[in-house]
Amino acid sequence: MASVTYDHVVKKFGDFTALSDLDIKIEDKEFLVLVGPSGCGKTTALRCLAGLEEVTSGNILIGDRVVNDVAPKDRDIAMVFQSYALYPHYTVFDNMAFGLKLRRVPKAEIQRRVQASAEILGIEGLLKRRPRELSGGQRQRVALGRAIVREPKVFLLDEPLSNLDAKLRVQTRAEISKLHHNLGTTFVYVTHDQTEAMTMASRIAVMNKGILQQLDTPKNLYDKPNNLFVAGFIGTPAMNFFNVKLVKDGSDIYVDNGELKVKVPKSKAEPLQKLVGNEIIMGIRPDDIHNPDFAPANIHGEKVEAKIEVTELMGNEILIYCNLAKGGSFVARVDPRSQYSFGDKAQLLFNMDNSHFFDPSGNAENPVAVR
Repeated sequence: MASVTYDHVVKKFGDFTALSDLDIKIEDKEFLVLVGPSGCGKTTALRCLAGLEEVTSGNILIGDRVVNDVAPKDRDIAMVFQSYALYPHYTVFDNMAFGLKLRRVPKAEIQRRVQASAEILGIEGLLKRRPRELSGGQRQRVALGRAIVREPKVFLLDEPLSNLDAKLRVQTRAEISKLHHNLGTTFVYVTHDQTEAMTMASRIAVMNKGILQQLDTPKNLYDKPNNLFVAGFIGTPAMNFFNVKLVKDGSDIYVDNGELKVKVPKSKAEPLQKLVGNEIIMGIRPDDIHNPDFAPANIHGEKVEAKIEVTELMGNEILIYCNLAKGGSFVARVDPRSQYSFGDKAQLLFNMDNSHFFDPSGNAENPVAVR
């Protein structure tokens, strides 16, 4: 097993910079997820680690060995592709054994490894079938099995669930997490789906435009995003944002934009003191906007009046889409006992204890969090 290090890695394609000073240390046996929108550089980072792309500058290390000039086959990694990349004319057994045969592993050892991997993945009964006889989920397991039999130091997975339907994605997500736990190997996983990232990762690297935005645990990314991009990307539905002005009334600080005026709790006020009078951005997650009748106890709740535009019953919760008086809008996730209908005027409770503030003065494109 091995750690992985991106040591100030830069990757350029002509004048385009796909990776800009990527600096990450992935611990041995960690499950790290690279997540971000299309074109953010996450797959390029994985391909550089796999040896399928050369880095422009910086170093990539697997364990203590710099692998910049090491051929992919000698890096002791195994990659699972989005397309599965199975040979259609081979059986499941032969697909899983193919890499071992190329390495001239003895037949008895090939048999042992394939059988053991098939048992881990629950595909022992499929070894004589061909890919066309398998479902999408079964093909994905075969692709995973082909990686497992190599017994690599590092597993690389490039959006392996994107071709599966929603139900199968949830099931396979759990299987990959269990696989990581059982194998005790380093996993580097690429996805654009932040739900996959949040549910599977030990840590998540959020990327945008080739730049690492934040590297942290799922909980810290959700509770303490470093900037506006991370705050808006992590969480479903996305965080609500309001352009507001910080104003002072006596010893209290409020945020005000003409249609929304709420008090900032003392626990959040101190770092905002220096920004009083400035335009900032306030963020609040749908989870932190409540029906007052079912709000948690002991929160700093500020009432906001809004008009209900859309309601979506999700079973254990209701999503409501709301408009403010002058055109502002937000989404709330409320208790399923709530009785809201289209056109209703309602008072909702913003839990300001969990509010977020971002200062655009230093970086208007991606304001940093104020904490």
